[in-house]
Amino acid sequence: MTKTLTAQDLADTFDAFNRHDIDGVMTHFADDCVFYTVGGDEKFGNKVEGKEAIAAAFSAVWAGMKDAHWDHHSHFVHGDRAVSEWTFSGTDADGMRVEAEGADLFTVRDGLLTVKQALRKSRPMFKA
Repeated sequence: MTKTLTAQDLADTFDAFNRHDIDGVMTHFADDCVFYTVGGDEKFGNKVEGKEAIAAAFSAVWAGMKDAHWDHHSHFVHGDRAVSEWTFSGTDADGMRVEAEGADLFTVRDGLLTVKQALRKSRPMFKA
């Protein structure tokens, strides 16, 4: 029996992001998942491959921005595609803050996330 990913599963994932709970976040990610970051050297940002590497990348965000938070998140799933919309905020160690809207485009296989493409508005950081 194939598991189906639901909008509630994605909401639970984002609640785990906000708790900085890496085990909770990774619950719905496939072992062979790929994460395309918001920024990076390539046109797609940076490509992070595999569940362990993605968990390390997420944890690095929390380490660099202790108050990282995804607010006003909403989600929908349609077949093998899903979307999450959110407002990200966080303050880095230098006291510079970001607040910007964004979205994740997901590919789903057997109820698990196989691709996470993160997109966020380009907005300059400001002094907190």
